[in-house]
Amino acid sequence: MSTVMVAKKVKRKWENLPGKNTFCCDGRVMMARQKGVFYLTLFLIVGTCALFFAFECPYLAVNLSPAIPAVGAVLFLFVVAMLFRTSFSDPGVLPRALPEEATFIEMEIEAANGNVPPGQRPPPRIRNVQINNQIVKLKYCYTCKIFRPPRASHCSICDNCVERFDHHCPWVGNCVGKRNYRYFYLFTLSLSLLTIFIFAFDIVHMVMRSVDSGFVGLTGFHTYLISLNQTTNEDIKGSWSGKNRVQNPYSHRNFMKNCCEVLCGPVHPSVLDRRGLMLEGLPGSTNPTAALTHVSKSKNPEAQPTKTKAEHGPDDDVKPDVSTSTTDISGLEKSPSSSEPEMLPSPQDLPPEPPRDNTDCAPGKEDTY
Repeated sequence: MSTVMVAKKVKRKWENLPGKNTFCCDGRVMMARQKGVFYLTLFLIVGTCALFFAFECPYLAVNLSPAIPAVGAVLFLFVVAMLFRTSFSDPGVLPRALPEEATFIEMEIEAANGNVPPGQRPPPRIRNVQINNQIVKLKYCYTCKIFRPPRASHCSICDNCVERFDHHCPWVGNCVGKRNYRYFYLFTLSLSLLTIFIFAFDIVHMVMRSVDSGFVGLTGFHTYLISLNQTTNEDIKGSWSGKNRVQNPYSHRNFMKNCCEVLCGPVHPSVLDRRGLMLEGLPGSTNPTAALTHVSKSKNPEAQPTKTKAEHGPDDDVKPDVSTSTTDISGLEKSPSSSEPEMLPSPQDLPPEPPRDNTDCAPGKEDTY
């Protein structure tokens, strides 16, 4: 009688673990399934440090100290090590109850609660334990079929109960719990120091470059002028220097007041009417304002009321009615009833204007500048 030996395949426990975790390196690396943000974190750290070492450190090592790249490299390696230690380690996942254990726990709960009448909600599944003379309630996890230890909680993203659960951090791609909280704290601390280190020496590099190019000196000179409420022209000429014994009448004798007036005062409007309209060569008019008034009258003939003979006073001037034609910006007049352009009359063809009486009433809106 021969014995048939059946070889069974040996499997690791991580291959049958429930939950939503992924494992690598034969179970040595444990992460959550959502790892996209973790890769973004790693890219930002490595990319920023690579730019710093490539463009900032060569200049700083030569002109300031060769220890700057060394300190930056140590900080960078420590940050990456703490990131990997936090992301790839077990945060403290509690194993789920086996079917036999889950059945036994259910029987204990039913025996403790007794028979519950139909239609009534069963009491909550809670156990009380005493810690440092205080009662702490242990909640029952319906997914893992266990009473969770104190300070444990079920992560909905990883679908596991984590001991001393702190939070699920997408930036590291893992839960933060009892077993990796210290590494998470060291990661955040070292990353803050690395950020301050890079930012500070970026500013030092920029200042040193600016001093070489004279930019800082120019800024300091204009800061001095603002504090005294002077201009560069006045400082060069020495208008308010001590040799002339003339004090600056525009200075408030206060640094803050001078700075507020120059930097925080209102922006004055421009005195140039750069976009104003002006017509040249209008017959019988040398005033540009009167020309614009003539254009506005000819464009809107209905807006200007005309006076009848009965409404004219004895001293009113009778002006020729030119409101029947329209004038565009270029000074050309077009008759509304004719499609052919009409030539402008020469100054000799226009009737002479009657002399203006000095005793007339106040000039009209169109006569004022």
